[in-house]
Amino acid sequence: MSLTNYHSHTHYCDGKLAPEAYIKAAIKQGLTAYGFSSHAPLPFPCKWTIPRPKIKEYLAEIQQLKEQYADQIEIYLGLEVDYIPGRITPKNSFIRSLKLDYTIGSVHFVGNWSDGKPFQADGTHAQFLKGLREIYKNDVKKLMSHYFKLTRDMITLACPDVVGHLDKLKIHSEKGKLFSERSDWYVFEVLKTLDVIKKSGAILEVNTRGIYKKKTTELYPSKWILEYAKDMEIPICLNSDCHHPNEITKGFDDAVEVLIGVGFEEKMVLIGGEWVAVEIFKKE
Repeated sequence: MSLTNYHSHTHYCDGKLAPEAYIKAAIKQGLTAYGFSSHAPLPFPCKWTIPRPKIKEYLAEIQQLKEQYADQIEIYLGLEVDYIPGRITPKNSFIRSLKLDYTIGSVHFVGNWSDGKPFQADGTHAQFLKGLREIYKNDVKKLMSHYFKLTRDMITLACPDVVGHLDKLKIHSEKGKLFSERSDWYVFEVLKTLDVIKKSGAILEVNTRGIYKKKTTELYPSKWILEYAKDMEIPICLNSDCHHPNEITKGFDDAVEVLIGVGFEEKMVLIGGEWVAVEIFKKE
């Protein structure tokens, strides 16, 4: 199996260690390429993103590691960029000015609190329920539909290279009690979003973090969504969303089993600075 990982976080944001620790671990684990995608700075205080004054240091350190380890592994410089209308997008002037190798576009914020501050929908369950109650008047369909609409708007208006953890908010479903992934309205929102991804040419991320952190029993996105993605011939990449070096390939073997079972034969990887399709196969 071609081992790569392009979704990773360091101590510049909410990761645990310095970038070099991840590269040393990636080499030891046999990766051919590794991408850094720390959370991009936000235009308001946020404890899990890179502080704006630190962004130049982040860029410089990754560039230095690229050169230092060039004969051992391909290293790529990226960011996981939020989509918040009027505040930040994967294609705004600031992000474009950084000349990144790639971007992962993710929606973490849905709607605003009464004071105008964005509501982080993928935080604690208690916070999710508070936002559901105070912003969406306990209408979970309205909240989730807004989430998927924002994802579609991001792809249409500021398309990233990779669409991150598409259905992450299922962590709040209370095992189907609060909302079901099989509800007609939920399936409609997902399929509508997949259609936008297909038309954009963006890569759909298959993310293992929910499983190894025991927040879900399925990948992001769930198997049934991957089945539709396969039928639609949407390209995928496999990432761990690691925050520590020991998470770089966590869940990969199980994810490959799922992908092969669904019928995927290829995944996208960065080789020589270009996204190309390589074969997926079981690790011996």
